[in-house]
Amino acid sequence: MGQYLNVGNDGFQAIRRDLYVDKSGLISYINGTLGTMRKLTSVSRPRRFGKSYAAKMLCAYYDKSCDSGKLFEGLKIAEDPFFEKYLNKYDVIYLDITRFIFELHSHMKNMVPYIQKQVIQELVREYPLIEKRDEDSLVTVLFKVREATGNKFIFIIDE
Repeated sequence: MGQYLNVGNDGFQAIRRDLYVDKSGLISYINGTLGTMRKLTSVSRPRRFGKSYAAKMLCAYYDKSCDSGKLFEGLKIAEDPFFEKYLNKYDVIYLDITRFIFELHSHMKNMVPYIQKQVIQELVREYPLIEKRDEDSLVTVLFKVREATGNKFIFIIDE
């Protein structure tokens, strides 16, 4: 498990150990958008209404570095006919923007290049066969990984 790539299901495990209101129906909705023109989904809610919980749930569901089947037992998504089709099948890149704000609080204009650099470094570590040139952008590196491995990516960005 990495810092950004395939962070696993620990966050959702901690949530499930406590009082949890089932919001897993969101996964069914997002599964329905995969491979369509609607594949970019924004989940907006007021402050303190569970966006980070939803992000951790999505990481646990899609992240191929872990086995999350038991975590979703008894939840609405487990009844979905496509539950296992997408469960733990993707490379997930999880970006917690609040963390970047704390790290770069005095250099906000550098945030996007910083995030790209961090994710590229992790991808190159995880996929050492990828030939990365200094001028390669994050998109270029993602395409190289996809071309070399066939792996698909899910990005989860938490405010």
